[in-house]
Order: sequence, then C-alpha cells, then structure tokens
Amino acid sequence: MAVASDQVTSICSHCDRAIPSINLDLHFAHCSRNLEKCKICEDMVPKKFAEEHFLSTHAPVACSLCSETMEREILAVHKGENCPKRIVTCDYCEFPLPAIDLFEHQEVCGNRTELCHLCSRYIRLRERDVHETTCNGIISNVAESSRNTYTAERDHGPPRRQPQEFSKKRLLFTIAITGIAVLLGSLLFQRKA
Repeated sequence: MAVASDQVTSICSHCDRAIPSINLDLHFAHCSRNLEKCKICEDMVPKKFAEEHFLSTHAPVACSLCSETMEREILAVHKGENCPKRIVTCDYCEFPLPAIDLFEHQEVCGNRTELCHLCSRYIRLRERDVHETTCNGIISNVAESSRNTYTAERDHGPPRRQPQEFSKKRLLFTIAITGIAVLLGSLLFQRKA
C-alpha cells in the first residue's frame, strides 16, 4: 500500500509498520487478530501458519551426512560448503572422497609422478601445473628419476662384486650350514640305533 507523502502516518504497535493514521484502528484490529511476530526472525507470519513457519525455517535439523544439528535454512549451505563428510574430488586423480579425508589423500596422491612428454622427466602431480607452464621441451639430464637410473643400470649392468669376496663368504656359509646338518644327522642316527 503506497502512502501519499502528505498523509500523516502512525506506527502499528503490533507489527511496527507505518500505517496511515486514518486506517490505524482498522489495521491494528486485523493485524493483532491474524498475525504474530516470529520470535527468531521477527517476520510477521499468519497465526495459523506460525508453527509451520517455525518447522520449515527455524526448527533444528540434523545433517544427513555428519549428523550435526543446525537450522534448516543453513542446512543447504552446510552440506554444500562446510560439512566435513560432503563428497569432494581429489585435484590430482578426481577420486571422490569425504572432505575430511581430502588433505591426507592429496598429500599422498600429489607425490605420485607422471612422465612429461615434452622433456621426458617424471614430474610430481602437485608440481604438474607449474611444470607445464615452464617446460620448454628440452630434455634435461640434471634431475633424472629413479626409473632412468634403473634403465642405465639395466643397459650397463649393476656394479659387480669381487668374485673372491663373494666366494669366501659363500664358502663359509656353506660350511656352517653343512656342519650343522651333519651334526643334527649324527644325533638323529645315534638315537635310532
């Protein structure tokens, strides 16, 4: 209802709205009989819908994911942004998991490596974005991965032990095992006889 600027208004003591003074008595009778102020949000609500307003807007509800209790009107924000059990995806592998487990998962997942097809280096997933912006495609021998070292060992062979050291150790081990076996065999033979 638009109030003309030259009309005198008064404040309704029930709803605190400015009402033209000539309509104040009629408004107050209707307002006090049919409306009540919500104690939580202070909106004027029809009396017959006051309980429904409370239940649908302000009644505490439990989050279906984490069981935390909150007002219904903030439940959607909680489930979408704050709930520790909401499902989020890992930045590195896009695996869906609860938000509370994301940090620990990404610590491990981000340390995995992938081959850069431009420079043939293995890059940690957590460093992939930075590497992609700075990679110039030049193969670098400065930081080789353990896979490259393994390939070099396979091609050239692992460093070999000296044959004499290996033989002496193996001979002593064989003698010790044989001696124990002979000793046990003779003890068993003596018992049976």
